[in-house]
Amino acid sequence: MGEKILKIGIIGAGIQGVCNALFLQKKGYQVTLFDRDEPGNSASYGNAGHFSPYSSVPLNRPDIITDVPAMLLSSRGPLALKWNYIPKMIPWFFKFLLNCSNKKMMHTAQSMHQILDQSLPAFDELLDEIDLDNLIESKGILYVWDNTNLKSRELEIKIRDDFGIKQQIVNPKEIHDLEPNLKPFYHGGVFYDYAKHTRNPKKILIKLFENFLSKGGKFLKLNVRDINFDEDKPVLRTETQRFIFDKLVIACGAFSKKLTDKLHESIPLDTERGYHVHFSNCDNLISRPVVYSNRGFGMTPMEQGLRVVGTVEFGGLDNPLSKTRIKNLILNAKDMLEGLPEHKDEWLGFRPSLPDFLPVIGPSKNYKNVFYCFGHNHLGWTLGAISGKIISKLIADENTNLNLKPYSSLRFS
Repeated sequence: MGEKILKIGIIGAGIQGVCNALFLQKKGYQVTLFDRDEPGNSASYGNAGHFSPYSSVPLNRPDIITDVPAMLLSSRGPLALKWNYIPKMIPWFFKFLLNCSNKKMMHTAQSMHQILDQSLPAFDELLDEIDLDNLIESKGILYVWDNTNLKSRELEIKIRDDFGIKQQIVNPKEIHDLEPNLKPFYHGGVFYDYAKHTRNPKKILIKLFENFLSKGGKFLKLNVRDINFDEDKPVLRTETQRFIFDKLVIACGAFSKKLTDKLHESIPLDTERGYHVHFSNCDNLISRPVVYSNRGFGMTPMEQGLRVVGTVEFGGLDNPLSKTRIKNLILNAKDMLEGLPEHKDEWLGFRPSLPDFLPVIGPSKNYKNVFYCFGHNHLGWTLGAISGKIISKLIADENTNLNLKPYSSLRFS
């Protein structure tokens, strides 16, 4: 008789869950995806659409500590806080501050670089199987900054240089040549000519999801309420049903903590709330994504128009959308481009973030048949494929040739 085919359940049908599912299928496993919503309606829909393998420099940096008060006090700054959420955030912020030493920053940067360096080849393994239909453009990504906080920019450049990351420092004339419609507010910038972006992240995700279904994958639109165990096998419970699997992957982004708490792990996962708006028929104003580093937001030309996306707001999963953050995006965009019309849709999404700015990728501390794949902060889209590939190798008991210790949930024990 042949070897029994393992049945694997995945909770979460965003970019992490779908990439996990596809790589697990490549190993010959029978995979079922669960989500309470249709695929592609959460963070995988509303992000900036960047494939950014250069983004090794984390937010847990010594210089950020002195900048936080000014950021919070500025209505135009990249950081905001819902005041009713402060009591809940205090433990997370305390852990974040402990991770803002030079040593911890470099540990995070090195650990992120390790997987970012493999992120595009891993994506190619999945994207080669679908019709991209001109949804991905290889025009690079441009970062610009004004003449404030230049030491922070110098730090970022140095860290990337130390890792051997290809980057092209650009002066104002070179920025103008790349993006002539930008107002001349900038002092300098950096251009990553090999970076890519998608003109519609949701469409890419749906194409990957449909490929998963075409290969025999199953999707159940159900809200997983609880996880129990039948001997060692995970049992998922929804409102009315139970499902038993050989292995389980939790990959539901900012919502993962509700499940890991049930598995008796205290993982300090919280959410950075991010926003976007669109300006219709304005995608031709820039040729590629442009990020304004000082203000923590960017613009990406997309099928829906010019997507303006960014800011970080700490406020949990339940607070309503903040009109102040939307206004901040609009004003920042108009500081960069002339003649923008009235904005269209307003969107709020949740970035799953941990205080050391490293994801959790690997087995559960307490249950050998449960695996985690969440907490990718601002890089969930870029790291979707490589994270799924790592999990598939762990479940298949194969060597990844990577040091996976930095991503283990054991670091919070």
